[in-house]
Amino acid sequence: MEASQDFELVGIENVAATEKINKPTLTFWQSVWHRLKKNKLAVISMYFLIAISAFALVSTAVVSQNSANQFNTNAGSKYKNLPPKSGLPIPFWDGTGTVLGSTDKVDVYEKNDVDQKFILGTDNLGRSLGKRVTVGLRISLFVALAATAIDLLFGVSYGLVSGWFGGWVDTVMQRFIEIISAIPTLVVVTLLAMLFGSGIGSIILAIALTNWVGMARQVRNQTLTLKERDFVLAAKTLGESGPKIAYKHLVPNMAGTIIVQVMMTIPSAIMFEAVLSAINLGVKAPTASLGTLISDAQQMLQYYPYQILIPSAVLVLVSLAFILLGDGLRDAFDPKMLDE
Repeated sequence: MEASQDFELVGIENVAATEKINKPTLTFWQSVWHRLKKNKLAVISMYFLIAISAFALVSTAVVSQNSANQFNTNAGSKYKNLPPKSGLPIPFWDGTGTVLGSTDKVDVYEKNDVDQKFILGTDNLGRSLGKRVTVGLRISLFVALAATAIDLLFGVSYGLVSGWFGGWVDTVMQRFIEIISAIPTLVVVTLLAMLFGSGIGSIILAIALTNWVGMARQVRNQTLTLKERDFVLAAKTLGESGPKIAYKHLVPNMAGTIIVQVMMTIPSAIMFEAVLSAINLGVKAPTASLGTLISDAQQMLQYYPYQILIPSAVLVLVSLAFILLGDGLRDAFDPKMLDE
């Protein structure tokens, strides 16, 4: 006698539900942006840098370099060393401060009979510190971006050639990189300053001649790994040339590494330009950069601390923003950082 048995279906009853995709399909760049948005500091840094870059670009039509360098020789004592004044009763931003020979706080604008308000104060020659910080930010960003662009172009090309050919070509090119790395950057800057004079051109050239080494090594390591992949073999089989394979297949696949390296190079270039300008190997006076503003104000730090604190704060914030954005991009481009 056969016993009847009732079977109970366990699990998903709807077959279509088993084929349902729980997550939307994202492209590579959409996935990167999705992971980057989870890093709040990196996103804030990105928007801050966009705003700073837009301000530096738009300010060229409003604040010229000549207007930031000019000062009234006949009324120099009247306008010099004025503290920041916003027109609002905000502590340390209300136009009050001390003058040489006195420790009492007074309204310096009223004492000097000045009707104009300087939001960030003036320097020891009566020049607007706000205008000079704007010009200094513009020059520092220009130097860093120009040097990084040269670094990007030369470093990526050098690393691709070294990694693609390999063998004795790679050995010789890597020995040359080691020689460049052994030369202190300050020595290169000093030699260039003696040959071409100190200035923006010498700084850009010095940073470009020494900072490309890190980019070249990163690209070379990536090239050695990627050139053994199947898609490169397929491209070779189809008859594509080496340069076409490099820039059509290798560079897009190492874009994450390149972008992160650039984000780390820019703040180091900004800080390096500031250091060189502070030791009189950078931008020539009276042109202002963040480094020259810090160097000029350090002698009067005890009496007028705002003159050194304001450009220092701008320098630190911009450099920190690039570093935080670089850290966020490094995590976003990491394939191990899976979307949650």
